[in-house]
Amino acid sequence: MSIYLVGGAVRDLLLGRRPGDLDFAFSGSLESFAASHAGARTVGVSVRVCLWRGREYMPLHENSPERDLAARDLTINALALEENGRLHCHPQALRDLRDGILRPASSSAFESDPLRVFRVARFAAALPRFRLADECAAYMRAVPDEALRAIPAERVGRELLKALAAPKPGRFLKVLDETSCLRVWFPELIAASAVPAGPLPWHADSVLDHLAAVMDAVQGDPLAVWMALCHDLGKLSTPPEELPHHYGHEKRGILPAVKLGRRLRLPRIYQQAGALAAEEHMRAGLLLSMRPGSQRDVLWRVHRSGLHDSFWRMVDADGGHPLSAEATRRVALLQEIHLPPEWRDRGRSSEVRLREMHCAALSALREK
Repeated sequence: MSIYLVGGAVRDLLLGRRPGDLDFAFSGSLESFAASHAGARTVGVSVRVCLWRGREYMPLHENSPERDLAARDLTINALALEENGRLHCHPQALRDLRDGILRPASSSAFESDPLRVFRVARFAAALPRFRLADECAAYMRAVPDEALRAIPAERVGRELLKALAAPKPGRFLKVLDETSCLRVWFPELIAASAVPAGPLPWHADSVLDHLAAVMDAVQGDPLAVWMALCHDLGKLSTPPEELPHHYGHEKRGILPAVKLGRRLRLPRIYQQAGALAAEEHMRAGLLLSMRPGSQRDVLWRVHRSGLHDSFWRMVDADGGHPLSAEATRRVALLQEIHLPPEWRDRGRSSEVRLREMHCAALSALREK
């Protein structure tokens, strides 16, 4: 019986990258593996694997390294490193690794697992120098809606969350758009590449290009990337006669942001962050020109949400000029202000009084 390190971990080793998850496979049956490895136990129902020493081990597809590789998603992931150091690979794997190509391992790759549509988009975000092979894009376009619809929401959501943490997260949207795969799970964005982001000189690109650019600008902070994806969703329901302007898109964007997060079963904090980004990004971008009351309300709402750093990082990227440092300084000023004892614990009256004190402090700051 041989044990193999398989998939992305081998790919990353060959690319000189530190491997993430380690996936193992073995030749032989589950029963023989469990019998020959003390402490191993078989788990799972639809997919059965062996747990041994805290790691999962899966039998090779049809008990053959070559058939296992052919059944994988992409050629660059169709790799298996045997215990003795022997490398098994798809016939095109090493060439595609060298040339930076995302190519299906077989013509039936997406038919056997439609989730691979979103995995390819995620790999494009994780491996920015890699491009889609022509046949990869063609196979993705050919996946029927009913096959995409049958994917569990949580699985699509997990691929998105991984893409949000990737070096070039905007490519996730761009690849899905280029292959007509935004339908079903990302319907809000279907028309994004055909809608202007805004009038000149502020915008010269489409909403999709703008969202992707802001996502890339805040890479490294998945919550900020998600807020970048959501902040202009309201522009996609702008009446055609108003284009290229998008009056009131902030309010229109709240519901699409929430619906998208819920549809993909994202954590609640992401649903809250998407709605906040949609509703407040425009006012936040005008922070220094707003009256003290409006300024305070934006600063305090974002602060109370617990999303201050990610939100203001997104605002910086969206507007193209830094406001986060000043927002942080002003929130720190507000946090130093406390109600006098006689105004505490008076419900709504206490809230109103605190807001008045905050506004006075911001007004004084403005006059300096």
